[in-house]
Amino acid sequence: MDLNLWMLFGAYFLGSIPFGLLIVRWRKGIDIRTIGSGNIGASNVSRACGKFWGRTTILLDAAKGAAPSALALQQESLELAGAVGLAAIVGHCWPIFLGFKGGKGVATTAGVVAVVSPVAGLVAALSWLAVYKTSKKSSLASLVACGALLVTGAAICLAQLPLVLAIVAIVVLRHRENIQRLRAGEERTSSL
Repeated sequence: MDLNLWMLFGAYFLGSIPFGLLIVRWRKGIDIRTIGSGNIGASNVSRACGKFWGRTTILLDAAKGAAPSALALQQESLELAGAVGLAAIVGHCWPIFLGFKGGKGVATTAGVVAVVSPVAGLVAALSWLAVYKTSKKSSLASLVACGALLVTGAAICLAQLPLVLAIVAIVVLRHRENIQRLRAGEERTSSL
């Protein structure tokens, strides 16, 4: 098996590590999937254990995307870095360790994009922050950041467009229920 294939598998398995679940189990002795939104991500961790642990989850989940992408980028291949990052996002969203039922992929996506396209990542991050500060809805901020990522990624480099489209499609797909709640005016706020 060649190195690139090993990197893809490694990124998927790294992405599959459920840091949110591990943190809440360690701090509270409970399965985060049984409380709050049932999600393993930072917003639910923050509800269960406080802002510090929610933010820690964001950093760890972002690192799951950034580390393998950065390693692949050392091979001087932006395409490989993107593919490896996508594998980490897929691992987070559909982790083998949790029966393929994982998180929404936003922080892991942020880590990948920060490495593969820092300018697009910065624009998406600033978009997320602006929307979150005004709405306190992480899901809405994430969806707007995806839109900003799509526009910025396409404007910067059309060669990255397939990667950006795949990432945005995954994040939007994972936010289906949030989108329904946003439309109904029933989406909850978060405290990150």
